[in-house]
Amino acid sequence: MGILDINELSLSFGGVQVLKELTIEIEEEAIHSIIGPNGAGKTSLLNSINGLYKPQSGKIMYEGRDITQLPCHKIAEIGIGRTFQKGELFQHMSVLENLLLGYHNQLKSGPFSGGFFWGKGAREEIKAREKAEDIIDFLEMEKWRNHVVSRIPFGVIKRLELGRALISYPKVILLDEPTVGMNMEETEDMIRFVLDVHEEWRGTTIILIEHDMHVVMDISHKVSVLNFGIKIAEGTTREIQNHPEVRKAYLGEDQ
Repeated sequence: MGILDINELSLSFGGVQVLKELTIEIEEEAIHSIIGPNGAGKTSLLNSINGLYKPQSGKIMYEGRDITQLPCHKIAEIGIGRTFQKGELFQHMSVLENLLLGYHNQLKSGPFSGGFFWGKGAREEIKAREKAEDIIDFLEMEKWRNHVVSRIPFGVIKRLELGRALISYPKVILLDEPTVGMNMEETEDMIRFVLDVHEEWRGTTIILIEHDMHVVMDISHKVSVLNFGIKIAEGTTREIQNHPEVRKAYLGEDQ
């Protein structure tokens, strides 16, 4: 059993089958990539894992616990973080403020102590700010810490998305196309940070959706390939590169 096990998961919207009896085991501290053509069901899988979608059948097991029907905020609380293809940040707020918002599910004090910066509320606020500053330093965002999101470079926005997911110290992080829209230099920086997260940030397990095959093949320990919601291949990067079904479905090659 891995840290996250998807067992015969099926998801549909009306008459459209998005995922069909999908089974994937995510090993602890691995970088596990999910690839496939557009419409293969990759993002729907992540949405199911973090509670945005509720599958009709099957189970999602996290550390031996069934989390299939848990709401999003509960899944975040138990240690699963998430980034999105399109930055879901507050544009009028600063980098620091966006990071602090990512820590809200760890706050346990009531409105009185929090509002008056007293007792437990004050201690939690200090801890949250310390963690936010750690993230800013880790992701090299010192220059932009007080800048509003609408005025920072795109590459930094994607970095901030990653930081906001990291601030609650998740055991598993879901990365949905973290390099989309980036130039080569920004992509290289982002992949460096992803590797640093995996190697230095408590050995975080990473589930990665990525269209850049050079990135996938360079950093993945294991790859699962989806096509029309069905897993058609799974294995090491070498095994996937040479798999005839993958070449046909994903790379457009004939068998």
